[in-house]
Amino acid sequence: MTSGLIAIAAAIAIAVSTIAPALGQGLTAKSAMESIARQPDAAKEIRSTLIIALALMEALTIYGLLIAFMLVAKV
Repeated sequence: MTSGLIAIAAAIAIAVSTIAPALGQGLTAKSAMESIARQPDAAKEIRSTLIIALALMEALTIYGLLIAFMLVAKV
C-alpha cells in the first residue's frame, strides 16, 4: 500500500512540475513575441531576458524530476 502511494506521489510530482512550467513558458514566449513585434529595436534585450526566464522555468521541471526520482528510490 505504501509503495503504491509513493508511486502515485512521484507521478503527480512529474505531472505538476511539467504542466505548470510548460504553460508559463508558452505564455512567456507569446508575450515576448508580441513585445518584439511592437518594438523590433528592443528585440535583443527581450530575447536575452526571455532565455533567462525560460531557463528558470525549466529548472522547476528538473526539480520535480529530482523529487520523483527520490520518491521512486524509496519504493
